[in-house]
Amino acid sequence: DFEASFIRLIDKVTNGSRIEINQTGTTLYYQPGLLYGGSLEHDCSPSRSIGYYLESLLCLAPFMKHPLKIVLRGVTNDQVDPSVDVLKATALPLLKKFGIDGESLEIKINRRGMPPKGGGEILFSCPVRKVLQPVQFTDPGKIKRIRGTAYSVRVSPQMANRMVESARGVLNKFLPDIYIYTDHMKGVNSGKSPGFGMCLTAETINGTILSAELASNPQGQGAAVLPEELGQNCAKLLLEEVYRGGCVDSTNQSLALLLMTLGQRDVSKVLLGPLSPYTIEFLRHLRSFFQIMFKIETKTTEEEHMGGEKVLMTCVGIGFCNLSKTIR
Repeated sequence: DFEASFIRLIDKVTNGSRIEINQTGTTLYYQPGLLYGGSLEHDCSPSRSIGYYLESLLCLAPFMKHPLKIVLRGVTNDQVDPSVDVLKATALPLLKKFGIDGESLEIKINRRGMPPKGGGEILFSCPVRKVLQPVQFTDPGKIKRIRGTAYSVRVSPQMANRMVESARGVLNKFLPDIYIYTDHMKGVNSGKSPGFGMCLTAETINGTILSAELASNPQGQGAAVLPEELGQNCAKLLLEEVYRGGCVDSTNQSLALLLMTLGQRDVSKVLLGPLSPYTIEFLRHLRSFFQIMFKIETKTTEEEHMGGEKVLMTCVGIGFCNLSKTIR
């Protein structure tokens, strides 16, 4: 059902797509249309979070004909996909590095929705660009501050404070500048299911943002999670992400590589941590769609003096130009 919902979403943002699915639902014929954009609304399937749909929209939004402004409804935070909070904290600054910026670039969380029933709502808007600029992003820099959000819906507001306290217990050993917001939504804005969770981001002096997140088990599934444990584990996940390092965290590796591919005919370089299985698969897709190969150099721990092994990805953009952008 979530894949069908995704196809409907793609149909909404494009103009002239042809989609045919056979009766058993095993083959899909898809003929892409023009990326159109505009103001839209979409109800996402609650079996996957909004992040699942948003990840693809982030890839497509800069190349629409009209600036995209879309309201998505469904589950905002779950345990499978990157949450809306993480994409807001990490993917938007990444788009800005490629020259996609402006006041209209934002992700706004109007309501939170936890699985299984959802009920959340977000607004995503993104300006269009004719061309992307190449990036040289090879020095992540040292970490200067940690920010985060602890959210709770339809449970005691104390849950958020308990998560913050336990996360700080881990992180204060390393850094004094830590600020974790508590976000307790009430009434209609809290969606239809109870739950809580946390999203942490570490920011470096060079503007690299690394993130980690955890959410409680959905209502009626699995054992109950203590907020103290969740806070502690989330802090440890953030430390793991910092250890992996690189200039882009593991959630957004594929987005960075796609934007590098679609850039001008110029060299782009990005230093990444160990490639996630998703990214490796994504590189194969890039090769089959764009006939583009990345130069991959491994940097050992000794050269970098810190963390795990890093990979330097270099490519020359294909010089993609957004021709459908209306010229005023």
